[in-house]
Amino acid sequence: MKHQDQTEAEFDAYSHAYNAAVNEAIAFSGLKVDYFTRVKADYLSDLIAGHFKDARDVSVLDVGCGVGNFHKLLSDRVGSITGVDVSKASIEHARERNPGVHYESYGGERLPFDDASFDAVFTVCVMHHVPPAQWPLFAAEMKRVLKPGGMVAVFEHNPRNPLTQRIVSNCVFDKNAVLLRSEVTRALIRDAGFKDLLERFIISIPPSGKLLRSIDLALGRLPFGAQYFVKATA
Repeated sequence: MKHQDQTEAEFDAYSHAYNAAVNEAIAFSGLKVDYFTRVKADYLSDLIAGHFKDARDVSVLDVGCGVGNFHKLLSDRVGSITGVDVSKASIEHARERNPGVHYESYGGERLPFDDASFDAVFTVCVMHHVPPAQWPLFAAEMKRVLKPGGMVAVFEHNPRNPLTQRIVSNCVFDKNAVLLRSEVTRALIRDAGFKDLLERFIISIPPSGKLLRSIDLALGRLPFGAQYFVKATA
């Protein structure tokens, strides 16, 4: 648990300065963390809308939610949002920012929810902070708390992209990160018992708006995007 305790301490320390730290790491791009948050929130909304008949009935769990950056962007698109994180300080900050969202802290292993509790589970750039030995458990726990037929979406940095490598190396709380290639994430999700896997690399171009997002997705079979997602069915 040493690595987990260290991760918790790092994110506790940056709970009120998370966005500023990321903005410093990506300053050379001319973009800010809010832009990338909106892009991934839009992709996630598209995935949910494509998987379920009515996204407004969908209960969603955000694993490794941090300070809840995504939740204001998603709250009017889904039925309910729950966030969970190892950083108690981040959870407290998230509660202040998003009073309509339910938050829990946990120890980084078993999620504090019953089996089949949620329709959809997502995690955004979190697994690279999890000790590699715990990756299978992380994936299995997402499967456990999903209802049959539910959807999982894992967003991660693409280590094949040199600009992504630069950002990670510049980010103060990524110093212990272990980036996952897409094939590793895909295997973890498959081995956890998920099916119907879909993988796409994203942010090959700045995908602002639906049209540019469709172009970005069209390029998504090529491993050039700054990040990628793996979507699958429980």
